[in-house]
Amino acid sequence: MNIALVYTSKTGNTKELMDILCNLFREHHQQQVQLYHINSFPLTRLDDYDAMIVGTYTWGSGDIPKEMTPLYHAFEQQNVKHLITGVVGTGDRFYPNFCGAVDEFRDMLFVHTNLAVTLKVELTPQTQDLERCEKFVKLMLKRLQEK
Repeated sequence: MNIALVYTSKTGNTKELMDILCNLFREHHQQQVQLYHINSFPLTRLDDYDAMIVGTYTWGSGDIPKEMTPLYHAFEQQNVKHLITGVVGTGDRFYPNFCGAVDEFRDMLFVHTNLAVTLKVELTPQTQDLERCEKFVKLMLKRLQEK
């Protein structure tokens, strides 16, 4: 199965989370896992993947970062209903809309793809988040096997 993990990260927290998820997929013998920073992901190739995980931080009061907007629109404009997706993000509970960009992607992916799972992590991933990451990966793989 061909899986893409596409992310953006301002402080490094989201990148760290995506690195953890990528390693967990590989531990589950998923060798066709590719990690992309959003700036290096070819938006016209969404159809090349069986699954995709979007990783994002939240900007302002719950907004999607501007560099992720083209990916958001690519999902809306392309025929990707077959694509199994997940969305993860890091944020700070200090803000009223904790990980709001995750919610924005989740709602759109639910309509345009086969959304499997979401995950929100406060700030940098901690030891207690590793179990949640493992569960995220297992749920994604289960959905892929059902396909």
